[in-house]
Amino acid sequence: MSERQHRRGLSMPEDRTGAAPDRRTILKGVASLAAGGAALGIAPGAITRALAQGAGAPSQSQGANQGPATRALPANIPALKGTHILLLGTRGGPGVDMRRAETGSVLLVDGAPYLIDCGYGTVRDLVACGLGYRKISTAFFTHLHNDHTLDLPALLSLQWTGNKMSPTNVYGPYGTEATVKGALVFFEADVGIRVADEGRTIDPKTHFLGHDLKATSAPAAAFKDDKVTVTSIENAHFPERSKAHMPYRSLAYRFDTKDRSIVFSGDTAYTDNLVTLAKGADILVSEIMDEAIYEEMEKLNKEAAAKGNPNNIWRHVAETHSRPSDVGRTARLAGVKTVVLNHLLPGTTTEGRLNFPVSTFIDGVRKEFDGEVIVGDDLMVI
Repeated sequence: MSERQHRRGLSMPEDRTGAAPDRRTILKGVASLAAGGAALGIAPGAITRALAQGAGAPSQSQGANQGPATRALPANIPALKGTHILLLGTRGGPGVDMRRAETGSVLLVDGAPYLIDCGYGTVRDLVACGLGYRKISTAFFTHLHNDHTLDLPALLSLQWTGNKMSPTNVYGPYGTEATVKGALVFFEADVGIRVADEGRTIDPKTHFLGHDLKATSAPAAAFKDDKVTVTSIENAHFPERSKAHMPYRSLAYRFDTKDRSIVFSGDTAYTDNLVTLAKGADILVSEIMDEAIYEEMEKLNKEAAAKGNPNNIWRHVAETHSRPSDVGRTARLAGVKTVVLNHLLPGTTTEGRLNFPVSTFIDGVRKEFDGEVIVGDDLMVI
């Protein structure tokens, strides 16, 4: 295992070479974080105020009565036995971040990978962890925002040119089938060229398939094979005011295997539906929004509404994501054992280090939940 891979499981921030950042790197990173916030509709001032609030040394995770519970990247991911979560990208929201990739995770069951979301950077991290992209045959979308789907065309196109012989099936809410077909249109010219020039015979249209799942208020069967049973439920990422004008929906998933039960919340505000889906699960992988960001979004939403724009980006962020106390409440009511925080929306740093919030997230979840809390990082295995 390389030094860089090993340190991916620690809380110390790093640049792409694995070295601790100097002041110039930190300043560049702060600018990148602010730009990422702008892509979400978050004002640079909100980022600056949030960055200024951190205190105390960071740690990636904290058990109820334990020390850190971080995981280092194993040397041979595909050889792992049992059920494991591999976090590929943990960045919240759309944008390009050199520290974290957009949302993407793998549930690994006795070496068989199941992909959950496929944001920008997913394919590179599949390669970085040693799993590779040709092994992915089953994928799930929680919803169809671009920070969860951007790498799908790259994944399918590279599987095709990489001579993956087995089909790839993608499951998700309404629009998933059309999204897969759109990805095929993206590399249609490449297929035509290579069929004529290289004699390829596999037809992507019969090889890469999308499947729309119904959004339900009770757990519904989504997928099943000899390793995993998957159920889904509608979460609360799209408010009723928006759903009245569109057919798109957002889902949470539960994966039950022979040794673990793991729930992925997807992007969502608090909802009883998620509590129902997660009842008694071993692990809840949940998105989280920093409290300071929530307060800023509420303020900007009120200002925009007063100017005649009630359906604004600020309102969307404030109303459709989970604050730390929301995550803790869900975990407590569901009776889960461990919370893994993912899709981290911008927050604080400590001691001038560029990083996402750690202690503030943990402390916020702790207000409602006393089990283990792990703050996710790219390429972390749990």
